[in-house]
Parts: sequence; C-alpha cells; structure tokens
Amino acid sequence: MAKQSKTARATIADVEVSTAHWIGGKRVPSNRTFEDFSPIDGSHLANVSAGGAEEANAAVAAARAAFPAWAALGPQGRLPILKRFAEGIRSRREELAAVETADNGSLLSRNREDMVPRAAHNIEFFAEWAAKRQHKPIESPTVTNHVRYDPSGVAVLITPWNSPLMLATWKVGPALAAGNTIVVKPPEWAPLTCSLMADIAHEAGVPAGVLNVVQGIGEEAGAALVAHEDVDRISFTGSTDTARLIGQAAARTITPVSFELGGKSPFVVFADADLDAAAKTVAGQYNNAGQVCLAGTRVLVERSIADDLLGRVRKEVAASKVGDPREGGTKIGPLIHPDAFERVTGFVERAKAAGAEPLWGGNRHEAGALYFQPTMLANVKQDMEIVQREVFGPVLTWQTFKDEDELVEMANGTKYGLAAMVFTRSEQRAWRVADRLVAGSLWVNCFFVRDLAAPFGGSRNSGIGREGGDWSMDFYSDIKNVSILKGSFD
Repeated sequence: MAKQSKTARATIADVEVSTAHWIGGKRVPSNRTFEDFSPIDGSHLANVSAGGAEEANAAVAAARAAFPAWAALGPQGRLPILKRFAEGIRSRREELAAVETADNGSLLSRNREDMVPRAAHNIEFFAEWAAKRQHKPIESPTVTNHVRYDPSGVAVLITPWNSPLMLATWKVGPALAAGNTIVVKPPEWAPLTCSLMADIAHEAGVPAGVLNVVQGIGEEAGAALVAHEDVDRISFTGSTDTARLIGQAAARTITPVSFELGGKSPFVVFADADLDAAAKTVAGQYNNAGQVCLAGTRVLVERSIADDLLGRVRKEVAASKVGDPREGGTKIGPLIHPDAFERVTGFVERAKAAGAEPLWGGNRHEAGALYFQPTMLANVKQDMEIVQREVFGPVLTWQTFKDEDELVEMANGTKYGLAAMVFTRSEQRAWRVADRLVAGSLWVNCFFVRDLAAPFGGSRNSGIGREGGDWSMDFYSDIKNVSILKGSFD
C-alpha cells in the first residue's frame, strides 16, 4: 500500500505525501520519526517526522512573523487566496480521499463524496462569511459604539484522527479568515492528509508562515505548542482527558481555549415515531466503526414499541457490511489502532462481566485484526461504566423508558452533553423534550445535518465554547469596542 522514500516522502495509494513538517513555507524534517500504519490491514504507511519543542518554537515564530501582513490584508484581501485554497482541495478530491482512507480506515466512498467536499466548503464558507460580516453601530445617548473584530494572533489547532482533513479545515477556515496565522498539530494516528493540506495551501498562495503543520506525538509536539507563551488561541477536538491537560497548560499563559470533546449521546425513540426511519438512523450510529463523537450510543426507547423497533434495527445492522473501507458496499470499517481496539474490547468485556447482555456482536469481526462487530448491549443500568463513559467504537446500549420524565432523567444522566437525537411525530413533545435535554446539538427525526452558520459544541464535559458562523469568528478575534462621543468631530 505504501512506499517510503529516503527524502521524507511516502507514496500512499499512488499519491506522494511529504512526511516532514511544514514550517515557514518549507518542508522541515526531524531526526526522529514515528511510524504510521494503516488500520485496514496493518501495513506500514510511513515514517513521519516527530516534532517537539524545537519544531513547535520554529512554527510559532514563523506564524508570528507572518501575522502582521496576513492580518493587514483584511477579510476582502484574504478572500481570493482562501477561495483558491478551497478549490485546490476540490481539485484533489480523489487523492485526498484515497490517502485518508488508507490512513484512518474510514470509508472511501464517504471521504470522496462527503468529507473532502466538506473540507473545501469549510475553507470557502468562512472566507466568505468574514468578508460579508457587518455589524451595525450600537447607539447610546452620548456615544456611538463601533465593534471591531481584530485578528487575535497565532492560533494552535489540534485535530483528531476520525476525520483528520475535514475537522482540520473546520478550524483552519475560520482562523485564517479572521486574520490569524496558525500552527496545525495533526493526529499522530492519521497525519497524512494534513500534510497534503499544507501543500495545497502553498499552491493556492497562502503566504509562508501563515499556515504551519507540526507533526508528532501529543505529549511532545502538542504539549510544547499549547504551553507556548506566544500563542494567542488554542482550539482542540478530542478527548475530555486530554482537554484537561491542555486547559492546565493554557491557564498558565491565560490563553483562550475552544474545546469540542467527547459524548455519550442519547438516541430517543418515542412510540409515535417513524420506526423504519428511526431503525435506519440507529444502525447509522455504527458508521466509521462508531468512531464519531456525536453518535447516539445510548438508545432509549419507549417500552411499548421496544420489541418492534429492536427487530427493525437488527435487520438494518445485519445488512451492514463490515470490511475493507475501499470496497463498494462496505458500511463499517476498522478501528483506528490496536490501542483503540483494546479499549473497545475492554469496555465490552467489563460490561458483560457486570451483567450486560449482547443482543448482537460483542467480539472481534472476522474481517481483520482491528475490525469489531457492531454491538448492542442490553440489561444495562444507568450507573454502569458502559452507560457513563465514551467507548468510541461500534458499541451501543439499549434501554427503555415509560414516560418523558423517566426519559429525561436517563438522557441527562451522564457527565456529557454533546448531542441528542429525538424521534417523534409530535411537535409539542419534540419541543418539550428539547427544552429539557442537556445537549449542544439536538436533532429531531434526523441526524448529522450541519449548517456551518449554526453553533456547534457541547455542554458539561463535552466542551467549552461553540464553533460555526459568528461563534467561530468571535473566538478567533480580539473584540474591540470603540466609543465615539457624539458631535465631538469637526
């Protein structure tokens, strides 16, 4: 699948990818490397430059040096550059999709049709949003208040492995559009499409130092970046435990943070719901092998229709092919890494030991070493680990409720608050339940429908802040109010 060269490059799915950092407009290799393997079959993809404090310092310095000129362009000056960046991503859709699939095991068809186009849209949307953003003056009796949105400076963006390119551009787009310069720390388990992203940005005319990529292990490269005293913003998507460490480092330098973290989202089905639609959507929670923070992993079903819905879900899951994500018809691919497989297995084994009953699945799938069977666990109690903690694998739990009060208590009964799904034909019930659930995003009779203008983020242990539209732009800006005394100018 891959061929490593002696010049810090590798060929992945017939695509040449640099394995060096991108700092100050040039490729910078490190003496140390880490190995990158494909979860599809365990094949070796590349030896990737492993950064640390030296590379972090160089990248932040390059970003700081490039900041004044990039900020001075203004939103209109940055717009054509970023639109070329987005178009460059679109033009390399096939290559980016193939590399991402090899690197993290996600479905090739989904990367080609959804994730890569969305990555391009992320860049273009925020470039246009910044260029069109206008705020009316705020009139007071004696002064007129003019709100300005100045670029904040250097932003460190730390991205996850479950959709590396799309989730990187979800941060890169607004950060650059707001006038910041950036250092991207890609995930060590799937770093390769972020390296290609740097090439595309350079070809589009993004100036040297405006976008930098430092690869490496989180405890080394990531830790050096978030502790850096010359960083003005930190945006992180990943686990709650890692966010705690980043938050401690950021607190020492009073650096604002934005965290999009894990979830244990409830998937609620009432007796009056469209059960076929609900069943299809429940089965869809196994997408990307369950490695989706938003997934509704706790299925909560009104008791009167529990058996009926379970049969429909079972049928949908049975028709979902587990296998090579490059093959047509595959619905569920591998887990990302042996550590992830061990984690998922541990959760399931401990749940079974505590009395949980697998309705289906519960073991390794015959497709390969990192493939886990789609799993549904019943006979679970609210205080069990499998209900309370994020598994991040193809594992759902099945619980029933008798009325809305019991449902709300169960749904809100974890430390998370990222998302929720509610299936019902009653608009009144939908609003009643939506008002009571703790969740940053709540989908009614649908799932994973996203508008970039809308806010996205989590409550409780699922995050700090919101991303999307003005919420993203506010985070990446220093907001200044200029109050001018009325009638004081000639």
